[in-house]
Amino acid sequence: MQLKKKGSYKNLFSEHAKEVGIICITLIIAVAYGLFFYQQNVTEESIRNGLFVEQRERQLGSTKAMAQHIDSDLSLVASILQGLAGSSYLQQGELYGDRVDKLMRERFDQINNITRVDGLFIADKDDIITYNVVTEGQRSFVNIDTSFRDYVQETKKILGPVFSEGFQGIDGIYRIAITFPIINRDNGQYIGMVGVQMPTIDFFARYGNVYSIGSQYLAVLDRNAVQLIHPIKSFIGVSFFDNHTQEVTGHNIVLNNLIRTVMSGKPDSAIYEFRGVQRLTTGYPIFVEGKPEYFAFIITPTSEIYAHINDVLFNERLKMFTLVAGFTVAVVTLILFLIKWNNILDRRVKRRTKELEKSNEQLKVHDKMQKEFINIAAHELRTPIQPILSSSEVLLSKIKDSRHRELLNVVSRNANRLRRLAEDILDVSRIESHSLSLHREQFNINDIIEDVVQGYRNQIQVQNKVGSDTEILFTPKDDINLVEADKGRLAQVISNLLDNSLKFTKPTRGKGKIHIISEKKDNQVTVSIMDTGIGIDPEIFPKLFSRFASKSFSGTGLGLFISKSIIEEHGGKVWAQNNPNGGGATFSFTIPSSQQHLGLDDSGGDYNEK
Repeated sequence: MQLKKKGSYKNLFSEHAKEVGIICITLIIAVAYGLFFYQQNVTEESIRNGLFVEQRERQLGSTKAMAQHIDSDLSLVASILQGLAGSSYLQQGELYGDRVDKLMRERFDQINNITRVDGLFIADKDDIITYNVVTEGQRSFVNIDTSFRDYVQETKKILGPVFSEGFQGIDGIYRIAITFPIINRDNGQYIGMVGVQMPTIDFFARYGNVYSIGSQYLAVLDRNAVQLIHPIKSFIGVSFFDNHTQEVTGHNIVLNNLIRTVMSGKPDSAIYEFRGVQRLTTGYPIFVEGKPEYFAFIITPTSEIYAHINDVLFNERLKMFTLVAGFTVAVVTLILFLIKWNNILDRRVKRRTKELEKSNEQLKVHDKMQKEFINIAAHELRTPIQPILSSSEVLLSKIKDSRHRELLNVVSRNANRLRRLAEDILDVSRIESHSLSLHREQFNINDIIEDVVQGYRNQIQVQNKVGSDTEILFTPKDDINLVEADKGRLAQVISNLLDNSLKFTKPTRGKGKIHIISEKKDNQVTVSIMDTGIGIDPEIFPKLFSRFASKSFSGTGLGLFISKSIIEEHGGKVWAQNNPNGGGATFSFTIPSSQQHLGLDDSGGDYNEK
């Protein structure tokens, strides 16, 4: 009876666990979707603002291109007028007649291929029109006094090309004119002028919409801020700063400042409201003959820009929602699949667990046997090496032949490498099995460094090896740097670091140098080994103190790993860095000082060993 109750509780708990799991997964999905949609809105707003700024810059670029296009067309018309004024007929004072008629009609057709003009005229020095060719349906004005026109007086005054301000013709059409003086090349006498008149709407309509403010449109002002074209007809021929225009625009400060900036010769843009609609306006001066003569503005309702942006975002949103829907279906399918296979997997896990436990035990036995084999192999490897080294030294002392001595040196060096390899393998095995033991005693680390350095100096003198042209210097900053450590292991660390420096130190000018410094600071003894070698390869730096990190063929790649383990076992740390002057590297390590245990005060007095 009791067993049945326990089984019922267990089944009940299992069922509730599944329900709780499903509820938790559902909540996680709901929260994830909520965060996703929130982030989506934030991202879309950021994209919308970025696209608007991009569109603003693009419209300013379009305004610049349009202004340059208008400048090019006006300059081309002016160059035709200049050529006409320099023709032989007009230079001789022949301002009418059959020959002039033929020439004028040819130039009139040439100009109309560039842009539509109402008429091409010649006026004499008294400002009387002597010849006028016009488009079909237009009235020809001959023997008419034009002195009342400002552009006529300006042409006579500056004796150069004039791009007129806007003016209204007799027929009520608003126009601009381009004139060029006829000056006799021989005596410099003013003969008259040639010029064209062009309707502003027909001319500027070639560059943009000038009829409707419901979409993007074009507006152009002359030097006096008089509006040459505008979809609102009552604006044409009226100064922008006139009361009529200002009342219609609501004395808009932003728009007024934009107009003033552009008329000063600087392109600009602004966002403002006009007739209840927010608009983006970009303006650019139209430079003709190097001077700002007219000023072009492109005005776009921001709703058009945002409509385009929203279309882009809608397409992206649709793609994202399709992806999310697919992901949701996949998640739901996965949940159902996991529920279905949960019981099957549970049984399989239990069976596999037992198999793995058995396999794990076998692996432990195998690992233990492998480590024992490595230890035995390393020990057995050391046994024949020592006789080889001893015999080599004896033979070296007896043989005088240089070739035989060179061969024995090869044997000796490689035997030493085998000995170091065997010792390194044993040390790595002890480190990885956490069986590295330390025999601590108190001593002056300077003595150990001096012994190691002297040994290397002697070895360099006896053997012709890499580093034989390298000078080793030792500078203790304090006479006594006491530590409580394993003397042999610290000597091994110093030897490993010194070996590493010798290996990569190649002198460039004179001898290479390795400088060893020891000092005590904040109850720590620091030893630094600085060389003038090639430095540490950036590729090696991240794994410098790992096993087999060396890129050299003259070492095992275990020395730095073993040194790091020994120093850390003493409670210290080891590090390396390339020298800031670009020459060589510095390896350093610290271990705790033992002066406080020996009763030595900071003044450097005697100590009494306890």
